[in-house]
Amino acid sequence: MAVTGLGAVTPIGGDARSTWLAAVEGRSGIDFIRSFDASGFPVRIAAEVKDFDPSAVASHKEARKLDRYVLLSLGAAREAVADAKLEGAYDPARVGILFGSAIGGFLGVMEQAEVLRVRGADRVTPTFIPSVLVDAASGQLAISFGFRGPNYAPVAACATGSTAIGEAAEVIKRGDADAVLAGGAEACMHPLILAGFCAMRGLVAEEVDPPRASRPFDATRAGFVMGEGAGVLVLEELEGARKRGATIYAEILSYGASNDAHHMAQPDPESIGVSEMMRQAMRRANIDPQRVGYINAHGTSTPLGDAAETKAIKDVFGDHAYELAVSSTKSVMGHCLGAAGAIEAMMCVLAIHHGVLPPTINYEHPDPACDLDYVPNTAREAHIDVALSNAMGLGGHNGCVLVGRVE
Repeated sequence: MAVTGLGAVTPIGGDARSTWLAAVEGRSGIDFIRSFDASGFPVRIAAEVKDFDPSAVASHKEARKLDRYVLLSLGAAREAVADAKLEGAYDPARVGILFGSAIGGFLGVMEQAEVLRVRGADRVTPTFIPSVLVDAASGQLAISFGFRGPNYAPVAACATGSTAIGEAAEVIKRGDADAVLAGGAEACMHPLILAGFCAMRGLVAEEVDPPRASRPFDATRAGFVMGEGAGVLVLEELEGARKRGATIYAEILSYGASNDAHHMAQPDPESIGVSEMMRQAMRRANIDPQRVGYINAHGTSTPLGDAAETKAIKDVFGDHAYELAVSSTKSVMGHCLGAAGAIEAMMCVLAIHHGVLPPTINYEHPDPACDLDYVPNTAREAHIDVALSNAMGLGGHNGCVLVGRVE
C-alpha cells in the first residue's frame, strides 16, 4: 500500500518536514511544562506541542467547539492531504479515515466538568459530547474534507496509531476504499493526567536538563516523558497512486497486532506478544527477517520496557538483531501516546525515503540487557529496503507496521 502523503504536529515540529529534521538532528522538544502550573508535582517536564495556532486549521468559532486533540488532528491531516494532492483524486465515497486516540478529548471533559461545578448544568455547552469522543477527530476530518468512505477510530492505547495504519491498509486491500487517511492524535496535558502517570511511577523526573530526560536503552534510563501530537499518513493502492502520478514515499507492506495478556501496565518480561507481533507482520508480507534493516523502536526509556523490547528483537531476528539498526525517536519527542505509532511509522517511511536513520539521543551508558545498535546520538546514512515500527501500550496492546522501499 503506497504512502503518498505525510502530516504531523509534534513536540519537535509543526509539520512533517520540521519534525523529521529535528529528529535527525537530535533536537529535543522536552522541556518544563508550560500549559499549566506543575510546581507541586514530582515531575515537571513534558514534550508539549509549542506555538500551535488553532486558527490555522479552523475558524475561531469552530476552534472553540473542538478539543485540542481534534485541532492537532486537523493540522496533521491538512498537511497530509495537501502533500498527497488527494482532494479531487478519487470519488469522496471511496476515501476513508481510520484515525484514533488513546485518551481522546480529555481536556474538553475537564473544562466542561469545571463549567458544571462553577456555573451549573445549564451552562454546559451542547457541543460537549460530540467534541470529546475518541472518534471526534475521525468524524471531524470527514466533515472537513468531505470524505465519505469507511470511517472509524481504532483504540489500542499507545499502539493506536500503528493499528490505524495497519487496518487502513486492510480496508484498501479488501476493496472498500481507494485511499485512506490513517493515524492518531493525543492532547492530554492536564494536571490529572500528569498526577495519574506520576502515581504509576512511570515518568522520569528531571529538574536540571529536561532534554536529557528521555534516554531509551541507556543504563541510566528512569522512565518516559509524557508527550502530545498528531500524525497522519495517506495510504493508496499502489497502482492507483502510480497511475495518478502521486509521490510515493514508501509502501506499507503489512502489520502485526497482539496482546501480552500479562498485566495492564507492565510489559511481559518474556516478550511473547511483542515477538509474535513482529513475526506476524513479516509472515503476512512474506518478508525474510534478514531483509529488515531498521526498527523504530517503541523505546519509551523505561527500565522494564526497553529491556523487554530488546529481548523480543533478539528472539525474532536471532544473530541478525546485531546487524540491523534500532533507534527510538521518543528520545527527542517523548511518548505521544495514541499518536506515537503514527508519528513513528512516518519516521520509518522517511528513513527509507531519505536514506537516513534518526538517532537515539542521550545514549551514554551501555546496558548489558540492551546490547543492540541503537544508532547512538548521531543520525546515520543507510540504504534501507525494509523497516519496522513497533508500538506497545497499556492493557498489553501491541502493534507494528512493516514499511518497504518502492523502486
